[in-house]
Amino acid sequence: MKHLWLMAGALTLGLNYSTAAEATTKQPRSEPVTPIQPAKVTEPAKVELGKQLFFDPRLSMSGVISCNTCHNLSLGGTDNLKTSVGHKWRPGPVNSPTVFNSSLSIAQFWDGRAANLQEQAAGPIQADVEMAMPHTLAVDVIRSIPGYGSQFKAIYGDEKITLEKITDAIARFEETLVTPNSRFDQWLLGDDQAITVQELQGYQLFKTHGCVACHNGPALGGTSFQKMGIVAPYKSSSPVQGRVTVTGKDVDRFNFKVPTLRNVELTYPYFHDGEAATLAESVAVMGKLQLGRSYSEQEIKDIVAFLHTLTGDRPQIQLPLLPASVDATHRPEPFK
Repeated sequence: MKHLWLMAGALTLGLNYSTAAEATTKQPRSEPVTPIQPAKVTEPAKVELGKQLFFDPRLSMSGVISCNTCHNLSLGGTDNLKTSVGHKWRPGPVNSPTVFNSSLSIAQFWDGRAANLQEQAAGPIQADVEMAMPHTLAVDVIRSIPGYGSQFKAIYGDEKITLEKITDAIARFEETLVTPNSRFDQWLLGDDQAITVQELQGYQLFKTHGCVACHNGPALGGTSFQKMGIVAPYKSSSPVQGRVTVTGKDVDRFNFKVPTLRNVELTYPYFHDGEAATLAESVAVMGKLQLGRSYSEQEIKDIVAFLHTLTGDRPQIQLPLLPASVDATHRPEPFK
């Protein structure tokens, strides 16, 4: 009987060793694309405050627009509109970029006019075609709400609420909005079964044809500014001219921040002007204008199949309960 137990133990150990050996064969791949890392939250109270502010429509003049309106976390971190709709139902000039993985970008906005997430968070609050709320009034609204005051004091050490603190909290929350564990990430980490033959073929086309020159790193983009229309000019009805409005240099005309391709199946329509309605259309246009290639129908299908593998695990966001306004809180003026 003892001999049988020893044999069973040896078999069990053998199975364990076999499993461990199989695990060690999954070697991370060396590619121009790298896996997204999970968020590391070091200031949970500040992140929670930032989440409340992100969802709070009282930061807008109308009282109905919040950060989440254009960067909907229930979707792909965008509003899926050609260009966003702002105060008084006015259309904005550009397509809303996704907020997911935005912390990995070299700068914020299509033209890179904001150096970081905190600077970006301040822009839409006051922009007349977005939330249309003067910064001084936005700060006064948050100051008037006791439930916010107690949180700011606990986090920042005093009761003084400033625009800098408001945008700092929003930025800390946005830093947590990363989407790891896509099927392509699993393949990058050594799982050969994570993507299909067609999806792998699409990646090979994507890589060998030069798409990775701009769409690389963990976000597959967001780290450079490139001209829209390198081989042939891009024709658009949008008045937006790109980074030239920031630098004043004509060489930057029609240069835009390269968008991330993470979760790209969820972030339609595409390009700064939202002109490409589908991934297939965007691949065809980029092939011609940026690479000088006319892709076949099959090549487009393969590349699109690869792009679908880039959808990661979106964070599970519980809708926050916002602190109550008081009599002194400025009331919304949706038609002002």
